[in-house]
Amino acid sequence: MHDDLRERQRQPLLIVISGPSGVGKDSVLQNMRARDLPFHFVVTATTRPKRPDEVDGIDYFFISQDEFVKMIEQDELLEHAIVYGDNKGIPKQQVRQALASGKDVVMRIDVQGAETIRNICPEALLIFLSTRTEEELVKRLKTRRTETPESLELRLATVRHEMESVEQFDYYVINADNQLDATVDTIQAIIHAELQRTHPRQVVL
Repeated sequence: MHDDLRERQRQPLLIVISGPSGVGKDSVLQNMRARDLPFHFVVTATTRPKRPDEVDGIDYFFISQDEFVKMIEQDELLEHAIVYGDNKGIPKQQVRQALASGKDVVMRIDVQGAETIRNICPEALLIFLSTRTEEELVKRLKTRRTETPESLELRLATVRHEMESVEQFDYYVINADNQLDATVDTIQAIIHAELQRTHPRQVVL
């Protein structure tokens, strides 16, 4: 009974999974969803084209440039940024409703967006995802077959810049090749530890 009361009284967490392009943020979120974890997984809005294996409304909300501009004008986004030429943004109401319901919220976001969330909500839990080496990252980006030599070079230059932001995050997790389950196990352990804190994070948006 005591544990049930504590569960009802505790504040929900806002969990940010971030890191450079190609480190496996999407795969981590898919694995977490497949485990049927009791979180609300935020769906990001984006203007980039849908990839063949993606599902609208689950992986992203794929919208037009005009629709995205309208969301900005109507102040419907918690944060938004241009990422490799495409717009991405977090729907504000989706996050607030989930937190109000008492659910822990998980959002996948680029490093620039994570910095914005830290400014908006200092008590958010920020997890930086990376590969062991730059070579692993290059291999993954090439495997996607969505990169031209020019765009690959741009992404790598961005990665090197984003790595300078690591100290702003609470945790640094390596998503090694063929170790996805271990990566998600580590993230679950981090979240569990945060939920057991004597002084829990007070998320206010």
